[in-house]
Amino acid sequence: MRLAPDALPALLELVIVLAVLAMALQLLRLNAWRAWLFLFPHQVRLLPEAPSEPPAPLAAWTQQLRALGFVPVGAHVQKSPLQRGTPSYDFAHQGERTFATLYLSLRGQPRLYLLTPLAGGDAVLTDGALATRGGVAPPPEALLQTHRARLVGLSPEGEFTAAGRLVAGRSWFQGRGQREIRRQSVPGLLWTLVALAMVVYLFVGGRTV
Repeated sequence: MRLAPDALPALLELVIVLAVLAMALQLLRLNAWRAWLFLFPHQVRLLPEAPSEPPAPLAAWTQQLRALGFVPVGAHVQKSPLQRGTPSYDFAHQGERTFATLYLSLRGQPRLYLLTPLAGGDAVLTDGALATRGGVAPPPEALLQTHRARLVGLSPEGEFTAAGRLVAGRSWFQGRGQREIRRQSVPGLLWTLVALAMVVYLFVGGRTV
């Protein structure tokens, strides 16, 4: 059975429309939650998680933190309305007056950041993901040295316990953390706008099949 000559362009156009629509939906699936966080950063929630051992990909990092004097204090989940949330594993160092948090990125790569609450509700956060070079994150010892330098002249404050970690994290997300969330969410916002523009073009501005 042969298609009529005038049916081939219409069939090709239909395939293109479906391919573009699938691409737009995939972009929305991957980035809509980041766009939401850009608009509503205050909706991030930190919830306590039942204590458990970090997964195997974080085992080496856990050992390095223990060697530096960090001890496990619990776990938490960072959630937003469009995101299921990823478990994070918390450690504390009383002498350094610093929390360390391990988690797996969306690509399954180990990530680490250090957090020290300050007097007045502020905090210093040193994120290893931001210092990654060539796809390799700095080791805990190097990140701790950077964090120490950023704390010079400042006054850490708070309890370095599981409860204190939640308080420090929630305080950060209600203050300086909102600016950081928006900064990290800009690419997601842009890709979401691109996806929405593709959908609008298909159904409003594009040619009909």
